[in-house]
Amino acid sequence: MTRNTIIVGASGYTGAELVALVHRHPQLHLAGLYVSAGSEDANRPVSALHGQLRGVVDMPLMPLTSPQDVAKQADVVFLATAHAVSHELAPIFLAQGCVVFDLSGAYRVNQADFYPTHYGFSHQSPAWLAQAVYGLAEWQQEALSAAQLVAVPGCYPTASQLALKPVLDAGLLDKQMWPVINATSGVTGAGRKASLTNSFCEVSLNAYGVFSHRHQPEIAAHLDTPVIFTPHLGSYKRGILATITAKLAPGASEAEVGQVLNQAYQDAPLVRVLPAGEVAKLQAVQHTGFCDIGYQAAHGHLILTSAIDNLLKGAASQAVQCLNLKFGFAETTAIV
Repeated sequence: MTRNTIIVGASGYTGAELVALVHRHPQLHLAGLYVSAGSEDANRPVSALHGQLRGVVDMPLMPLTSPQDVAKQADVVFLATAHAVSHELAPIFLAQGCVVFDLSGAYRVNQADFYPTHYGFSHQSPAWLAQAVYGLAEWQQEALSAAQLVAVPGCYPTASQLALKPVLDAGLLDKQMWPVINATSGVTGAGRKASLTNSFCEVSLNAYGVFSHRHQPEIAAHLDTPVIFTPHLGSYKRGILATITAKLAPGASEAEVGQVLNQAYQDAPLVRVLPAGEVAKLQAVQHTGFCDIGYQAAHGHLILTSAIDNLLKGAASQAVQCLNLKFGFAETTAIV
């Protein structure tokens, strides 16, 4: 049985990646592409915005004027929309029995004070917030199989948590010293909407959101440990490289780190643990759904490197990976 699938927010970079993934998924039928009712992209073919889709998917981007009616025609909904928009739309689709994969931050952290503080709105759907499964795919396989609402993690949190979680859970890090995450993202991470900051002549390698980026509390909440997180904007299109520094627990060794990482991901086809001393590189993961993790220890400290494509493993392909786990399809279907 193929599942009727719609994508809301299909005009953006992540939306375009979802279009391609759903189109080639043998168990999904691409039933509709939607943008906001007032979008200037409404009624244009998606391929007119994203040339790589020309002759592959030329469907129009329909204005979402009645989500209740659209919901009746869908089994699966991907929301590649702004946080506040997903917050409003998800309950409408869920009420009609759709399975929803939300790529915004609207349902990622089940804490009452999180959203006014970090997203600027008070959450109006606490019941759905409590039921949402956080879609860090490699660590949520059982929960995903029963989920109706999946909150797909952010791009920086995906790269950071996949590297840190196994060694934290194994007790290999000194909990008195907060892990320090320095991560750089390509400009597509800022979205497709034009801005001076992201224009060609203005982009420069720089830190931003220092001590204030909303992905810091997301990472800390799901790792259950405080972290120092500093994002950087890189002068390239796509990909995230996170370099993570941590202090090893007394007696912990590089060999133990390698053993823990390899054991954690031995059955994870989309995470590649590199040999000790080898660093993760963007070039190896761009345009793929993989996460590459490198590790090296010296003088009682550990450095982890984690590389992903921000639009794929950090967004669209992880959403499809979650869908595959939800419905019992092969985990890499449409991704590899």
